[in-house]
Amino acid sequence: MRCIAFVFVLALAFTANFAQGVKSNKSDATKQLYALFDVEWEHNLKNSPTFASSQGDRRYNDKWKDNSLSAFAKRHRHNIGTLLKIEKIDRSKLSISDKLNYDLFKKDYEQSIERYKFKGYLLPINQRGGIQTAQQTARFIPLKTVKDYEDWLTRLNNFPTRMDQTIALMREGMKQKVLWAKKVLERVPAQIDGHIVSSPEKSPFYKTFSKFPKSFSAAEKLRLQTKAKKTIAARVIPEYRKLKIFFVKEYLPASFSKAGIWQQPMGKQYYAFLARSYTTTDMTPKEIHEKGLSEVARIRAEMERIKTKSGFKGDLKAFFQFLRTDKRFYYQTPEALLTGYRAIAKRIDPEVPKVIKTMPRMPYGVIPIPAQIAPDTTTAYYNRPAADGSRPGYYYVNLYKPETRPKWEMMALSIHEAVPGHHLQIALQQELGEVPNFRKFGGFTAFTEGWGLYSESLGEDMGLYSDPYDKFGQLTYEMWRAVRLVVDTGLHEFKWSRQKAIDYFTDNAPKAKNDIVNEIDRYISMPGQALAYKIGELKIKELRAKASQSLGKKFDLREFHDVVLLSGAVPLDILERNINDWIRKQKKSK
Repeated sequence: MRCIAFVFVLALAFTANFAQGVKSNKSDATKQLYALFDVEWEHNLKNSPTFASSQGDRRYNDKWKDNSLSAFAKRHRHNIGTLLKIEKIDRSKLSISDKLNYDLFKKDYEQSIERYKFKGYLLPINQRGGIQTAQQTARFIPLKTVKDYEDWLTRLNNFPTRMDQTIALMREGMKQKVLWAKKVLERVPAQIDGHIVSSPEKSPFYKTFSKFPKSFSAAEKLRLQTKAKKTIAARVIPEYRKLKIFFVKEYLPASFSKAGIWQQPMGKQYYAFLARSYTTTDMTPKEIHEKGLSEVARIRAEMERIKTKSGFKGDLKAFFQFLRTDKRFYYQTPEALLTGYRAIAKRIDPEVPKVIKTMPRMPYGVIPIPAQIAPDTTTAYYNRPAADGSRPGYYYVNLYKPETRPKWEMMALSIHEAVPGHHLQIALQQELGEVPNFRKFGGFTAFTEGWGLYSESLGEDMGLYSDPYDKFGQLTYEMWRAVRLVVDTGLHEFKWSRQKAIDYFTDNAPKAKNDIVNEIDRYISMPGQALAYKIGELKIKELRAKASQSLGKKFDLREFHDVVLLSGAVPLDILERNINDWIRKQKKSK
C-alpha cells in the first residue's frame, strides 16, 4: 500500500459526504471549511484521474495524470493558495471535531509545500514501480461497459505523452542530481523488457482485452481487440523501446554509486523532513537510530528465550541458519504457498473478535503479487478496497521462489496485512460516518503501519502463537522493524553502504537472503518510510500499558482498540490525546 506522512490517497468523492453536518445552523467558519474540503477533493480527483477511475468514478476514465514539470509547479502554486484559504477560516468558531479536521487538512498542505522544495517528483521510476509497471493500472479500474474499454484505449493512445513526461522528469533529475542508487535501478531494465514484445498480444497491456463481460457481443469483442492490437503496437511498445535506450544509455550511468539520499541536493535536510513526516514526531535520525539499537538488543533477548523453548541446542546464529534452510519450513510450489496463506487467513478470521469490537463490513481476498514485479518486491503488501464498494481489499503475497519463503513468518505477516492489521484498520476508516473524505481515504504512516505492526503482537491475545516457530516468526517480524530504524538511518544519515545494511539485517533476523536484499533496496528508494512502523507500534503499546495500569479491572482491550481505530489514522500525538481522554472518562464512570 502507498504510505506517506499525510497525503491524500485519492479516492472517489461522494459529493453528499461533503455536506455532512453542514446545515443552516452551522457557523460560517464550518460552512467555509467543508466547502473547501469539497472543492479540494474534486480538484485532487481531477488531477489523479487513474485513481479516480480505480474507485469507480468514471469522469476521467480517458485521461492520465499530467506529470509535466509545469503541472507539478502549477499544483505547488495551488497548494500555496489553498493554504492561504485555510488560514482565512476562523478556527476558533469550529467545533472540537472540526478543529481537528482543520488542523489535519492544514498540516497536509504545509507538508506538501515543504516537500516540493526537495524535488522528489523528479524520481518517477524505481525498482518497485513507475511507468514500467503502468499496466497494473488496469487491474484496479472497473471495466464493465464498452465505453470503459474505449476510454482505456484512449488512455493507451495517449501513452506517448505519459512516457515523454516521465523521461523529461528523469532528465531534469539527472541535471539536478536528484537520483537513486545505481544498484536499485539496475533491476529496472528487465522490467522494461517485459513490454518490448514481438506482438501486441504478448504485451501486458493486452491482457485486459483477453476477457470481456458476457454481455459483450462477439462483434464488439473483435472490434475492441483489433483496436487494442493496433494501439499497443503503434503507441505503447515503441515507447518502451525508447525508454529502454534512454534508461540504459543515459539514466543508469548517471545514477549514484552509493546508496543514501544524502547524495542529493539538500539530502540531509530532506531525510530529516522525511523522518519527521513519516513518524509524526520531532525525533531526529540520530535519536531514531539509537532507539533502533535498543530495540534490537531487547528483541534478541526474547529470541534467545524462544530458541531455548524450541529445544534447539546451538547459538542464535545457528538457529537463524536452521530456520533459513530446513525444508520442513518451506513450500515447494507457488500453488502450495498460496493455499497455505489462504488457510492461515481462514484460521485468523474467527479469532479476531477476541480483540476487536467493531468490525468492518468490507471483505478481503488473498491473491498473488503480479509475477512481473514479484522478484523485485517485498514478501507481501495490502491494497485498500474501492471507495464505492466495487472491489474488496486485497492481501498480496509473493509466490516467487517459494522455497525461500518460510512458513514460520506467514502467521505474523497475515495478521499484519489482513486482519486485525491493515485491512481491518483501513476498511474501518473508509466506513467511518461523519468524517470528511480526506480523512477516510488519507492517513499517517506512523499510525497505519504502527497499527499493522502492533497487530502482530495481538496474535498472542488471539492464541495464534502456540507453535514456538510461529512465535519466533512474530519476533522476527518485530526485529525486522527494529532493524529498519537502524539501517534506514544508517543508509541515509550515517552514509552506510548497501552491503553494511544487508549484513546488519542478516546478523539480526533469520529472513531469507532475497527478502533481506529486496528490503534493503526498498529502504534505499523509499527513505524514511520504514521508520514509521516501529515508532508507531511503540506508541500504541505505550498507550495500552498506560491505560491498563490506570484503569486496572476497568480496562477493556476491545474498547481500547475502538478508541485507537475509530478516529481513523491520526498523528501519534492526537492518538495519545484520544487515549488520555478515554482514560479520564473511564475513571469517572461507575
